[in-house]
Amino acid sequence: MKKAAVGSLAVATMLAAAGCSKKQQDPVQAAAQALDIANTQSIEYAGAGSWYQFGQAPAPSLAWPQYELSQYVADVNFETSSAQVQIARKQLVEPNRVRPVAVEQKPQQFVSGDVAWNLAVPNNTAPGTAPTVSPQFAAVEERQAEIWATPHGFLKAAIANHAIAKAIDGATEVSFTLDGKYHYVGILNAKNEVERVQTWIDNPILGDTLVETRYSAYNDFDGVKFPSHIERTQGSHKVFELDVKQVKRNPGVDIAVPLEVAQAKAAPVVDTEIAKGVHYLTGGSHHSVAIEQKDHVVVVEAPLDEARSLAVIAKVKEVIPNKPIKYLINTHQHFDHSGGLRSYVDEGSTIVTHEGNVEFYKTAWAAPHSIHPDRLSESKKTASFEPFTAKHVLSDGARTIEVHEIAGNTHNDAFALVYLPAEKILIEADAYTPLPAGSPAPANANPYSVNLYENLQKLSLDVEQIAALHGPGAVALNDLKLAIGKSD
Repeated sequence: MKKAAVGSLAVATMLAAAGCSKKQQDPVQAAAQALDIANTQSIEYAGAGSWYQFGQAPAPSLAWPQYELSQYVADVNFETSSAQVQIARKQLVEPNRVRPVAVEQKPQQFVSGDVAWNLAVPNNTAPGTAPTVSPQFAAVEERQAEIWATPHGFLKAAIANHAIAKAIDGATEVSFTLDGKYHYVGILNAKNEVERVQTWIDNPILGDTLVETRYSAYNDFDGVKFPSHIERTQGSHKVFELDVKQVKRNPGVDIAVPLEVAQAKAAPVVDTEIAKGVHYLTGGSHHSVAIEQKDHVVVVEAPLDEARSLAVIAKVKEVIPNKPIKYLINTHQHFDHSGGLRSYVDEGSTIVTHEGNVEFYKTAWAAPHSIHPDRLSESKKTASFEPFTAKHVLSDGARTIEVHEIAGNTHNDAFALVYLPAEKILIEADAYTPLPAGSPAPANANPYSVNLYENLQKLSLDVEQIAALHGPGAVALNDLKLAIGKSD
């Protein structure tokens, strides 16, 4: 998305060519001059408000979880298509929902051209762990969209991309296409202020996903005209709200891509056979498990996106050759755990998931995937579901695979675990994430993990080994017990 960047001299030339007479100016030129974009190479805006965790709703019909945003500082360089955002946030617990003790998170998020990364303390690490750099391959589109949806960025990109402007209901609609595929539509109000910007980015579940940003209450911040209130929605729910307190024009914004990010590649799939025919497929932040049956394979979890699913599918075909993947078991609908499901539909697999997720997937997968077409959008295969409520069993007559609802777990309302009774293996995601070896036990027990253990007891599941779908590797049941303060 680098093509959107346009030098200040070029913008000034375009504005001059449009003529300086107010009678000759169109609304885009008037808005650009009001914000002095020709002399704006970078901008910083800061404030406080709310941040919402996209894709992590506790049920398909609910909004994204809300965090209090005590600090938000965005530094944007329009010349280099780069930005840095510094955040201080803390989760707010919804009524009638139990969550882990909230701690303040202070991630720093970066994008420069087609590279994105974070500087943050890794999830599920011991207290006192230092922040580390981590590539964010999937975040590039969203972060670039945030640059060009700012009032200054939108007008710069509109001029550089020969936007079409038309009068509509007392306002002006401004539209253009960026990099040949990202469509932007903005509204300038009667004062020629950027009031709304819509654009669409790709999401592996939702397809072409509308991101809408609204601006209001423009103010003068030490000579810089800028909205004092910002609201953004994504995937039909609010993701961001900010009361702007400070704005600076042309701060120094020099963002260098760390070498480890520039050289980063997607983590390979690593196979560990934890029992005969049970393959723990790790590597990276999210894992899967492949279970060999007589004439087919069952895979548990399709996280992240199509790229990860295709890598897992290739590994499955390598370690369990000549058997189709008949079933994909999905633990819950959080986007990081369901982003690769469409690849298995294309593969011909039946999706086993809680009945509370089925209609959501059907609706979401019907949306177009025109920005980044995936294999399912090309094959147009129809998804086959095998929904369940409390318990579901898959068996080939030799090996039994049990799928159980994790009842009462407030992490997600349609949540499942997988149990292999003969091997005494539990497969689960997010209810319990093992810490690295040698880490001290948490000061406070995670209520999701407490609930998981209670479910194991109620279901009388005899577990010896836990193949968690996050974390450093398979662990023993005793590790879970220690994490929640239980002892034999």
